[in-house]
Amino acid sequence: MATKTQTYQHNTDASLTVHDDVSIDKQIEKLIRSHKELSITRSNEANINFEGGPDSEGLKLLPASSRKRIEADGLDISKGYPEIPPRTQIPIFVDEAHAIRAEDAPYIERAKNADPEKKALLGAAKEVIHLTKNVGTEIVGLQLADLTDQQKDELALLVAERVVVFFRDQKLPPTKQHELGSYLGNIEYHAQVPHVTGLPGATVIWNDYINKKDSKLNFANANLANWDTLRYPGYGNQGWHTDLVHEHQPAGYTHLHLDAIPSIGGDTIWSSGYGAYDKLSDEFKKFLDGKKAVYVSSHAYLDREDPLGGPKKIERVHPLVRTHPATGWKSLYVNRGLTKRIIGVSPVESDLILNYLFDIYEKNADIQVRFKWSPTKEGYGTSAIWDNRISQHRAVWDHEGEESRHGTRVTSLAEVPFFDPESKSQREALGKPIHKWD
Repeated sequence: MATKTQTYQHNTDASLTVHDDVSIDKQIEKLIRSHKELSITRSNEANINFEGGPDSEGLKLLPASSRKRIEADGLDISKGYPEIPPRTQIPIFVDEAHAIRAEDAPYIERAKNADPEKKALLGAAKEVIHLTKNVGTEIVGLQLADLTDQQKDELALLVAERVVVFFRDQKLPPTKQHELGSYLGNIEYHAQVPHVTGLPGATVIWNDYINKKDSKLNFANANLANWDTLRYPGYGNQGWHTDLVHEHQPAGYTHLHLDAIPSIGGDTIWSSGYGAYDKLSDEFKKFLDGKKAVYVSSHAYLDREDPLGGPKKIERVHPLVRTHPATGWKSLYVNRGLTKRIIGVSPVESDLILNYLFDIYEKNADIQVRFKWSPTKEGYGTSAIWDNRISQHRAVWDHEGEESRHGTRVTSLAEVPFFDPESKSQREALGKPIHKWD
């Protein structure tokens, strides 16, 4: 029997030929992959349609300090920067996106091998500065590119205890950052977002570039997602979030290195999951312990069974309270942007509880640290390494792109999240007072 076809002409050079014996999902996939005017990234923040490969226009925007760092590392960016994954590799349907890294992968928790006193790391530092009582430590006088494996293990433990650790004045090639990320876990290779040309896994953090691609980020809307992520879309990374919670093995350590830093503004804030959990009453802790929640991806896709039914996100179930494998401390594992619902309670109860838990993270200044990314000497940058299993973070877009802010980020995926009912909270483990409510 002959195949029946119909051709529909559009107001562009492209046309859609419909084959009656080809499934609708295959036809839609072919259209999206071949039609350059259709966005394949399905971004929340803007209808940005990246072209695959190195971007010659982006290279023109690249700050001089960033370009020097990348080229000094031997990376060829002559054809463009950043590099966009080819359209053929970007998932269209939620089932194929869900299948990426869906199986258990071996993971070594480096912090478990560390000397609890961290003598190799802290003994070699010129200065160790705790930025707040509970969160954030700055190490002075060490180069991340030169750390021994023993020092890397101790750094992993320090991050697991202090949530986030900072290093200024770093001469850090992107490939060395990539190597450290590989040592700390399984590097996340993102199927959609721009990365350093020639170095997949080194994601580019660069709002100036996104804005040139028709992002809607501005002073008025930069923080709207911190009120209601369902009604107000997130622009950039200004909303409170934890990286990659939708993964089968979500993010552990993330390392962000900025090589172009505004003179004022562009800070980042972190909040502690240990501290958020310890803010809860004992009775509420008992209620939450052992509960699970549904976590979703930032990007959306199409449903193969209902491709015209609107965007769908990857969903995975993880413990609402998780135990850190190195410290053994409990952490409240939620974030406003990507935690959808609590399993076992009604939708109304879930919303009420989650919004309260989000507020605990976001409104308690004594479990937060705000870091100023001050410019360093020429040819050097600043690094932050944090643990997503025990934290949330958000950027502050107060510089509004008036000065360049560019960085590279490497995220190391960790273990499958678990809850150990025998584990303790941070304050309990450290012997600190825990308030008993009447």
